Amino acid sequence: MNPVLAIVLALVAIGVSAVLALIETSFTRLGAVGARALAETHPERAERLDPLLQRPNRVLAPVLLLTLACHIVAASLLAVVAVDRFGPAGVAVAVGIEIIVVFVVAEALPKTFAFNESLRVAGIMLPVASALARLPVLSQLSRGLLWAAAGRGGVDGTPVVSEDDLLALAEAAAQSEAIEDEERSLIESVISFGDTVAKSVMVPRPDMVTIEATATVGEALQLVVERGYTRLPVCGESIDDIVGVILSKDLLRAHLGDCDDSPVAEFVRNPHFVPESKRVAELMPEMRVQKFHLAVVIDEYGGTAGLVTLEDLIEELVGEIVDEFDEEVPLIMPAADGALFVSARLPVTEVEDLLGMEMPEGDWDTLGGLFSGLLGHVPEVGEEIELGSHVVRAEEVDGNRIERLHITLDAVPQPTETLAES
Repeated sequence: MNPVLAIVLALVAIGVSAVLALIETSFTRLGAVGARALAETHPERAERLDPLLQRPNRVLAPVLLLTLACHIVAASLLAVVAVDRFGPAGVAVAVGIEIIVVFVVAEALPKTFAFNESLRVAGIMLPVASALARLPVLSQLSRGLLWAAAGRGGVDGTPVVSEDDLLALAEAAAQSEAIEDEERSLIESVISFGDTVAKSVMVPRPDMVTIEATATVGEALQLVVERGYTRLPVCGESIDDIVGVILSKDLLRAHLGDCDDSPVAEFVRNPHFVPESKRVAELMPEMRVQKFHLAVVIDEYGGTAGLVTLEDLIEELVGEIVDEFDEEVPLIMPAADGALFVSARLPVTEVEDLLGMEMPEGDWDTLGGLFSGLLGHVPEVGEEIELGSHVVRAEEVDGNRIERLHITLDAVPQPTETLAES
């Protein structure tokens, strides 16, 4: 075979595979949100775009098969030329050239460009993609091979809308003023709600307000009045022995029945227990169906880790709910020296947003846990650690528990919004 012709055909095959790489990456990256944007910018192409997105394998299967064929053809032609010129050693030369050329020209460059410009590339490549999907021989052969490999009938998938797609759509809608910022925040909360577990929203064990089973109705009522809670966990021998939950209305009923000296154990309701890993998206429907508003969270050893209420779950969606009994203590306060006083209970994820940096990974959920973990021992007032360019100092410590930390900042990211939201 003429070596010049073989090299030209090999380059054509590599060029075709580069075009196919653009189609593959752009349509894979496009997603439902990008497809809607493409349909709005190219309304004349919407009819051709919708069937391809409803059954994406109509495009991807022929593209992948044709890409493989182009690579094999290019490799074979280059190998023939190299063997004719260099002998058996030419195979190694052909393989090296093929790897470099295909990686750069047919894979890395087109796929990187299509990944960054998926909307524009998909619009340009839509006619080619439609033509490939309509080629009966190519589409039937590729889908037939996939069917045989899968061992089942039908391999066409349905388009999947990811969480990132929904967040991007909400952000775009907010920027275009189609929805309010509060609505966008609610959408983001609903999406993150599905991944939240009970451990992230519970009242931790040290902050729990409980009452002993041997306490009287009068004593329990006094505690309810002082703390403003309508439900209290009732302990047996210790806080790890929760025997029930007492409701304020049951205490009032007992009080009206002249039972002030009776033990609260006579009026408790059955407690509900959930593991720390319980997803709150599953817990909320259980609370609604089984009609309970408080659950005791247990750790992996069966001990009490904390408690979670229906109000805690609702706050994950709509934000903090403060009533007349709540003592609102800000988690973040500005310090006189331009730094910040931050509650040790602030979640690590919020600290990352506040400081604009990634926190070290470890078995902690709060800033206080991170501080103690990095320090390696129970901190004392004044001890410090460094987080990037920031210095974190223990400001208040109650026994073994950190209450408040002092963070020095080079610059406070978005100070007005951050402090206002906090």
